Amino acid sequence: MSDGRTDGPAWVRDAIWWHVYPLGFVGAEPRGEATQPVRHRLGHLTAWLDHALELGASGLALGPVFASETHGYDTVDHLRIDPRLGGDADFDALVAACRGRGIRLLLDGVFNHVGREHPAFRAVLEQGPAAPTASWFRLRWPEGPWAPGIEPAYDDFEGHGHLVALDHASPEVEEHVVEVMTHWLDRGADGWRLDAAYAVPPAFWSRVADRVRQRHPDAYLMGEVIHGDYTRAVTDGHLDSVTQYELWKAVWSSLNDANFFELDAALGRHAALLDRFAPYTFLGNHDVTRIASKVTDERHLAHALVVLFTLGGTPAVYAGDEHAFRGVKEDRAGGDDAVRPPFPAGPGDLSPVGLPTYRLHQELIGLRRRHRWLHTARSRTLHLANEQLAYEVASDGERLVVVLNVADVTAEIPAPGAGEVLAGAAERAGNRVRVPGHGWAVLTG
Repeated sequence: MSDGRTDGPAWVRDAIWWHVYPLGFVGAEPRGEATQPVRHRLGHLTAWLDHALELGASGLALGPVFASETHGYDTVDHLRIDPRLGGDADFDALVAACRGRGIRLLLDGVFNHVGREHPAFRAVLEQGPAAPTASWFRLRWPEGPWAPGIEPAYDDFEGHGHLVALDHASPEVEEHVVEVMTHWLDRGADGWRLDAAYAVPPAFWSRVADRVRQRHPDAYLMGEVIHGDYTRAVTDGHLDSVTQYELWKAVWSSLNDANFFELDAALGRHAALLDRFAPYTFLGNHDVTRIASKVTDERHLAHALVVLFTLGGTPAVYAGDEHAFRGVKEDRAGGDDAVRPPFPAGPGDLSPVGLPTYRLHQELIGLRRRHRWLHTARSRTLHLANEQLAYEVASDGERLVVVLNVADVTAEIPAPGAGEVLAGAAERAGNRVRVPGHGWAVLTG
């Protein structure tokens, strides 16, 4: 990163992720119990790998698979597969199934905090300030001598007392995270999504990333960052990418409000990010309302997909979105359940209602694969109005033109240099493109 830019490992240039939340996908029990028998459910995912390939994806981005108390983000053992999903042999079988299909595997690492039942924190509760793992946490003990039953106050994750924050200034914590990351990379993973990366000091990530890459120089390290300075998170943390939440919000919000000025502003900032790294782009994940529920006019789901697959970055499709699954996230206990449903035994059991959306995904992913330079392409706005947007994307001497119309009527949109229609519906008229109401098109440049 001497020049301030990272492109990540070479294979990421062609990566398109299919993102799965495993505990929900396999219909696991809501709580993990220490005494529960191992349920060999990871194989359920194997039956869907060909679906991911047929969609056009080349990578499987897995949510948490390690032993946890409930939802996977309250880890109790980073080195053990959650018994609700299976064991080591099940993980190895999934890795082999991915390898046999040329599918990359991204794991979800929760290294900002642990569950209260994590042995390192249990030792603190049982042994007090003298516990060998007391240095793992940011603790505040009450005055006076310690006795069994006395708990410290501790930093947690965003007010969730059952998620105990780690002390990232602790050498022991750094050692543990490096051990975990290299262990699973040794076992066949290709990279890590770093959960709540925004809550961890970038200096910690930089030390960990440098050490992990000594063993695995081709590992892809991507951080979950919602707000703030995305470029600094990447450069200071020595990461390859971060989640592009600003673009996610601008896409559905501008479509719902018929206000492409919001998207245009986001596209300008997105292009600036691409000068430094390729963001991880998405329209849905396990933490947000599904895009088919988020857009208020279902005709505009296509427009959102067009934006995702024509902009620079590394795109991800949240499992089910390719079939227009609905699901609204609610701010309450169990409020994520609707966006983390169980999946049937195989894709043949899905309703045919979602097939048009699935085929549109295939069409647009296929277009992207035929123009692999889109991974680092920059966009430039050609025409902007509340209900119409035209932009070009260009890189390596190549160019495409994208036109979007969310008005009820046909619009003639200025699009200089637009050529043949590759996807969507439009007619060229000189330097303008005629697009039907609620229509879109991707054209050669």
